[in-house]
Amino acid sequence: MIEFETLEELKQRITPALKTKAKELKINNYNIKEEDIWNYLIKNKWKKSKDLTLYDIINDIINIKIEDIGSEE
Repeated sequence: MIEFETLEELKQRITPALKTKAKELKINNYNIKEEDIWNYLIKNKWKKSKDLTLYDIINDIINIKIEDIGSEE
């Protein structure tokens, strides 16, 4: 099992997935940045979660919807 010492270490590990999702949303004309996705997941989706696997984390990123993030566009 992969464990991360800090949230920053986790964020660095999943940055490629965050970038990919941000690009996908940009293609669909949404101005959502990696940081927006990260903040939503940390503050909302994973707030009460414990022992998430890397698979769970990446799966959440891939399956996030624009409505979840709350785009103003």
